[in-house]
Amino acid sequence: MENQGSEVMRKRMKPSVEEKDMMVGNAAALELLGEETETNAPASEQMELDISHILEKIDSFTQMVSELLESGKSLLKELSNEFEERLIMIHKEQMEKWQEEIKELRMLDTSNEETSALLHNARSLLQNVHDY
Repeated sequence: MENQGSEVMRKRMKPSVEEKDMMVGNAAALELLGEETETNAPASEQMELDISHILEKIDSFTQMVSELLESGKSLLKELSNEFEERLIMIHKEQMEKWQEEIKELRMLDTSNEETSALLHNARSLLQNVHDY
């Protein structure tokens, strides 16, 4: 009686994530399909053709997914390299702009110091003239 109750509970429970992954995986699907064809009575010729056609579709789909994954990896790698190069170029350009700003500020400071020295000298001369 307990065995029947546990079997009923087991049947009603949702499959876990791991069980779903196992059901979805290509290897598990092919293995399950292979076991079914081995344990069942010999199938008709049409059934064998249909199964063969489905297996070809599985192989074709698996190949397409593999190619898409490789293509995606390649594309992402190229984009990553381009992104890195562009970011480095932007950084370099910004550093050059700031270096130019620093250079201009230093030139302005030098000019201001010279002007300040001239004004100080002029003030001193005027004060000397005023004192006489």
